[in-house]
Amino acid sequence: MSLPINSTNLLITNIGQLLQVRPGKKSLRGKEMGELPLLKNAYLSIKDGLIDDFGPMKNCPEYKGDIYDAQQKILMPAWTDSHTHLVFAASRADEFVDKINGLTYEQIAKRGGGILNSAKKMVDIPEDELYQKSAKLLKEVMQYGTGAIEIKSGYGLSLDAELKMLRVIKRLKQNFPISIKATFLGAHAVPEKYKNNKKEYIDLIINEMLPAIAKDNLADYIDVFCEKNYFTAAETDRILKASQKFGLKPKVHVNQFNSIGGIDVAVKNKAVSVDHLEVITEEDLKTLAGTDTIATTLPACSFFIDIPYTPVKKLIENNIPVALATDFNPGSTPSFNMNFVVSLACIKQKLTPEQAINAATINAAAALELTNEIGSIHKGKKAQLILLKSYIEDYKEIPYFFATNPVEKTFFN
Repeated sequence: MSLPINSTNLLITNIGQLLQVRPGKKSLRGKEMGELPLLKNAYLSIKDGLIDDFGPMKNCPEYKGDIYDAQQKILMPAWTDSHTHLVFAASRADEFVDKINGLTYEQIAKRGGGILNSAKKMVDIPEDELYQKSAKLLKEVMQYGTGAIEIKSGYGLSLDAELKMLRVIKRLKQNFPISIKATFLGAHAVPEKYKNNKKEYIDLIINEMLPAIAKDNLADYIDVFCEKNYFTAAETDRILKASQKFGLKPKVHVNQFNSIGGIDVAVKNKAVSVDHLEVITEEDLKTLAGTDTIATTLPACSFFIDIPYTPVKKLIENNIPVALATDFNPGSTPSFNMNFVVSLACIKQKLTPEQAINAATINAAAALELTNEIGSIHKGKKAQLILLKSYIEDYKEIPYFFATNPVEKTFFN
């Protein structure tokens, strides 16, 4: 039977593998990341959009409502994508051609491309048009199995344009059945207007942008691109400290190209996550070890702009919780396929399927502070679930069939 996306009461029967069956109210680290509890030949019931019950088919109760026969396919928690830049005005396909012709990401940025290019396009686009473009993309994202997502601003780089982006994200929150978190990334780059006076732009972020965002409750988190030629560790620290009185927790871009002290600053400011980490030192590992900060790795970015992959095995060996995300954006990662990200983590970063799936579900939910609601199969959690196509007969085949969309059906709330 065909069911609407918003069916709130349902019994799913004959599930071949029910993945990620755990309480899951915390992130996983170390050896835990290699464990993926599951039930074979199972059922799961949904009541009022929440997981009501589950177990082996031999214990399946009688049910008078809607029933969906899974026909021995895999049912699992939807992916959580904890790092994206989904709201943007236009693609940067011309820069894609520049990369093919040999220019690096940094070279393109220095000649006015990159983030500043997206910021120029953001100024002129009407808010309703921006919302419609973003809504189309989000519908596609959901079809690939993402049931929770973080979306950043950062292509505005002015008060009006940053607020426009955040208002669009707020509308997406209101109109879509998945969990959405908003992150303010005004410190994504220094706009051309302030290239000789970065302090004045940081003052604008702190004194005008942050109060306006807080007034209309437009963001859950704050982010800074802590990197050479963008924002120093000291500047990052100043912005993060200023955001505390507005209740914005840090999720910070660090160590994409260089290690310049960003991890230390992020941890001292109690960052929920540090994201990228393609370059990481022994000192960085010591700083992260023993904290609750999630290390979010973005392998599709490394794939697209041809930079090193985050050394994830080192993070796991140091008992640091690891999450996976797409980094979907128009410049360095124009892909929202979490299934491909899981494959890349296995192929290029040598994670096991168990580690990669955990990083893209329960740990990614922790990177958005949502483990009480999503990320695992547990009574009372939101029914953010995906049913996989019949050619996926075992969970190990999720990363094995790379660059595909194995999702047959989504159940979102």
